[in-house]
Amino acid sequence: MAKPLVDDDLWAIVEPLFPRWKPCPKGGQPRKSDRLCLTGIIFVLKTGIGWEHFPHEMGCCGMTLWNRLAEWQQAGVWDRIHRVLLAKLNGANLIDWSRAVADSGTIRAVGGANKPARIPRIAAGPAANIMSPRMAAEFRWRPSSRRPTAMTSRS
Repeated sequence: MAKPLVDDDLWAIVEPLFPRWKPCPKGGQPRKSDRLCLTGIIFVLKTGIGWEHFPHEMGCCGMTLWNRLAEWQQAGVWDRIHRVLLAKLNGANLIDWSRAVADSGTIRAVGGANKPARIPRIAAGPAANIMSPRMAAEFRWRPSSRRPTAMTSRS
């Protein structure tokens, strides 16, 4: 049998970091458990399958997982899990910091690189016209004289 993606030890660490859910007073479908959704999200990310291809046999649909992922992202759950797990691993001396890499995607580069030169703005104005004002006047639309048609009466 395959090892569970979210075992009891991991769940004991991360469960308190999830926001408490308040049921809607109007009712609705029962909410899927956070553990089930966390397992599903890890499964999708680990296997690389699309959200819409998540097997319903695992207890929920991919759209539920996608919505929960976004909900937890907005609530800051992933940052909290990251910090707690890093602190636990560091406390157990299980991180080899000699192989760590920090980039500006995770740590802000305060000094940063040299900024590129500004691109000069082009002055706003009318575009050059190859027609002389007199020629442009000739091409302006003029309403034609009203000629009788089958629908209008001759008077």
